[in-house]
Amino acid sequence: MYEGRLSIPYLTPAGIVDLRFRAINHEEPKYLSLPNSATRLYNVPAYFEALSWICVCEGEIDTMTLSKLGYPAVGIPGVKNIKNHHYKILADFEKIYVFADGDVAGREFAKDLARKLPGVIQIQVPENEDVNSMFVKYGSDWFEERINYDIAV
Repeated sequence: MYEGRLSIPYLTPAGIVDLRFRAINHEEPKYLSLPNSATRLYNVPAYFEALSWICVCEGEIDTMTLSKLGYPAVGIPGVKNIKNHHYKILADFEKIYVFADGDVAGREFAKDLARKLPGVIQIQVPENEDVNSMFVKYGSDWFEERINYDIAV
């Protein structure tokens, strides 16, 4: 059932704690999880590396994109999968840059985070776009123009 899909490991300081599988050729469902898998934040090591700010994305691929650009980023595996403890984890940061997908669900996700957490900065992604598609179209400059942070040495 997972054959031909991209395997995405969920790494924590304890090691690999979960795997998700993403379709590559527009198959449905787009994502598959292991049986009895719990919803987790993706890219937990970024939480420990970030200083006063962090980026939050929808999904693993967008999180990978921001991480490769050098931004501390964690991902929620689908907007309906945010849990109460995720809000508590994110509350540790002064600034939270939310990169939600350019659709109704993404905009509601960003608004929800802004209502529940201080310091949320919603980065508007155009309709039918996401972090990865914006990177493919515009490169890293698009993100550098939108993330205003102080570099701590």
